[in-house]
Amino acid sequence: MNVFLVGGAVRDALLGLTVGERDWVVTGASPEDMVAAGYLPVGKDFPVFLHPKTKEEHALARTERKSGRGYHGFTFHTGAEVTLEDDLLRRDLTINAIAQDADGTLIDPHGGQRDLAAKVLRHVSPAFAEDPVRVLRLARFATRFAPMGFTVAPETMALCRALVEAGEVDALVPERIWQEMARALMHAEPSTFFKVLHGCGALARILPELAKLDGVPQRADYHPEVDSLVHTLMCVDAAARMGFGLEVRTAALLHDLGKGATPMMEWPSHKMHDARGVPLVEQVCERLKIPSACRDIAVHHTREHLLIHRVRELRPETLLALLERLDVFRKPERLERVCEASWSDARGRLHFEQCDYPQVDYLKAAAAIATAVPVKDVLAAGFSGAAVSEELKKRRVAALKAHKFSLPLAGES
Repeated sequence: MNVFLVGGAVRDALLGLTVGERDWVVTGASPEDMVAAGYLPVGKDFPVFLHPKTKEEHALARTERKSGRGYHGFTFHTGAEVTLEDDLLRRDLTINAIAQDADGTLIDPHGGQRDLAAKVLRHVSPAFAEDPVRVLRLARFATRFAPMGFTVAPETMALCRALVEAGEVDALVPERIWQEMARALMHAEPSTFFKVLHGCGALARILPELAKLDGVPQRADYHPEVDSLVHTLMCVDAAARMGFGLEVRTAALLHDLGKGATPMMEWPSHKMHDARGVPLVEQVCERLKIPSACRDIAVHHTREHLLIHRVRELRPETLLALLERLDVFRKPERLERVCEASWSDARGRLHFEQCDYPQVDYLKAAAAIATAVPVKDVLAAGFSGAAVSEELKKRRVAALKAHKFSLPLAGES
């Protein structure tokens, strides 16, 4: 029985990155041998075992053969005769197909070290095109390593296009799509994920509402970058630069889907794209099974972002109605997230990447003023039932009217 360190742990060590989980491949052993050695079997689709002490995953070397559509359509074979080289041949990218033996010697039959040095993501074999998940993984790896200058090999992109054209991407389940998308969104340059998918045609199959924004023009005075998809991806990168969380990055990604529904005769104006966008955001979240926390911020931001951009122009009654729709009196954290998404929107524009966004402070100040109106005073004045909320609303409007805001207003986006 021989044990080899494989995959991401070897790759990251060679790149000088912190190594997280370690995966191992075992050759020359059967499942019975592993159990006899004290390993705990945990694999469902193929033999995977936990080390009796470290609890790290050890998988028997295996080969695979395409037997159906999608990423479940494979038949696996393990056995003592399966070599390490056989196992490495089935892996997705050359940089993930490097192994290390117990002495530290590297086994690299597919030029992974060469591609690490050249900063190229390249497939190991034509079998790459048999598994649609590999398109998502490729896009995610491209996103993770984009700050280091990695690019995708042209021949690998060509294989991805063939995979898409063959309809394999249509077999991806929503949970796996969101899993890879969510991980990519949390990298430093999330836009790369969607650019890679768009470049091979997969975005139109996975997220057609977003792909539809490509080439849709906007007013150049508000959006010097003009293209709606370019703007959207700039917003996602802006949210990443400011360190915002997954909910905000998801909202930044989905907030302008309504621009893809604007009639062409209205271009480059996009009136009502906020209202048109809400059902599209809900549709995407339902289809991809996006978590409710992300859906909540995405829907509210899409519906309200135009009002937030011009918040200082709002009458006190309109401003209070906005705060009520955001439910800031019960969920102040929602206001924080929606403000972060709107700020990302403002900075997701050419030449505005570092712009100030005083609307955030203005809206938070308004929320604080309205929240500070004491409910107990309303009750002490003798109001009851539905009259309490009506009187409270009047007092909150009066408080907003009495407050003098002096913050400057940034340009719309």
